Amino acid sequence: MATIKDVAARAGISYTTVSHVVNGTRPVSDPVRSKVEAAIAELGYVPSGVARSLRARATGTIGLLVPNASNPYFAELARGIEDHAERNGYSVILCNSDDDIDKQLRYLRVLLERRIDGLIVATVASDAAFAQALAGLKVPLMLVDRSLDGVTADRVQVDHERGAYLATRHLLELGHRRIACIGGPASTQVVQLRAAGYRRALAEAKVEALPVVDCAFTSPAGHAAAQVLLAGDDAPTAIFAGNDMIALGVLRAAAERNVNVPQQLSVVGFDDIEVSRYLHPALTTVGQSIGQLGETAAARLLARIRTPGLAAEQQLIEPTLVLRESSAAPLT
Repeated sequence: MATIKDVAARAGISYTTVSHVVNGTRPVSDPVRSKVEAAIAELGYVPSGVARSLRARATGTIGLLVPNASNPYFAELARGIEDHAERNGYSVILCNSDDDIDKQLRYLRVLLERRIDGLIVATVASDAAFAQALAGLKVPLMLVDRSLDGVTADRVQVDHERGAYLATRHLLELGHRRIACIGGPASTQVVQLRAAGYRRALAEAKVEALPVVDCAFTSPAGHAAAQVLLAGDDAPTAIFAGNDMIALGVLRAAAERNVNVPQQLSVVGFDDIEVSRYLHPALTTVGQSIGQLGETAAARLLARIRTPGLAAEQQLIEPTLVLRESSAAPLT
């Protein structure tokens, strides 16, 4: 692989002059610049981004830490972040913690060692050690969809409580009175907020809330939970799923038990991931533009990188109910 010294030798000029051309550290005449560029093209020389970043004290990269990259929600979120970053000259390093608190902390250290210019975090769950590490960061920080006690940072978050309230109220307005909630992992703030919205809608309607089912944010977990709910004599006529991945599992469990959706069971999800539109029946869900959420997070982080003194901003995004085919009035 060609080096900067090889370029200098081919162009017949000093190593220092080539360095000025490559790094833009000092004006160079057009004829000299042309010689350097021709030598670079002939030799296929690639300047060291690491070396340049050390000199500039910036790397042009941002870190993105998510709990589960296999979840389409986080894939769509990452795409929105990457699209905005790329348009503005930044690269994104993605780290997936697999819903593991310890791995989350290890990846944070890895990203900081890479000298990232900023960090976007969708955390696994509230964790004191991780929160303490984030609170002490020297790089700009953006939290997506979840807050952390003791961490003051920019945050963009969907109104989870409101979204769950809308989903449950929709089922109530259809006439359902036995509405179950398969919420997700109870330790996460997101699930706690969505469970609160579920309970608020039922309380307003003076309808008894069933215990919120705790499970992972995955289709297999939703499938297993729904199998239990649908096996009883007092099976619900509607299920509010804490995310669309859980809802997919619920639809599968209903099909296996020959429970017709939506005639015998209504199902409502949360997130409006792309695949929810192409299921049969298409999933009624609480919608948000996940890609736009990512774009918003990236835009705010880049603004803070450019202007470090900005005050921390909290942005709450209003969700909407997306009506499709998986919800209907219960059979009488």
